[in-house]
Amino acid sequence: MPIYEYLCLKCERQLEAVQKFSDAPLSTCPECGGELKKLISSTSFVLKGSGWYVTDYPSAERKKAMGKEGKGKTEKGQDNKKDKKTETTKI
Repeated sequence: MPIYEYLCLKCERQLEAVQKFSDAPLSTCPECGGELKKLISSTSFVLKGSGWYVTDYPSAERKKAMGKEGKGKTEKGQDNKKDKKTETTKI
């Protein structure tokens, strides 16, 4: 479940709440009863490495074009020794 940050507009207290996506946002401060404002905070993780860019997953048309050009083979017909991506499935 995601962690949401809120700021009380009355006492300026900042708090965090673990909530489901379907939960309604908090509206009152538990300390003073003031109005809460939902904050947008930076993420706590960074996506690095291959597989996170649009260019890593070409469209069906691009795959066809790449196949016709003979990508992945050298002039002598040998396979290039490039990184091979493995397909993963979500369970």
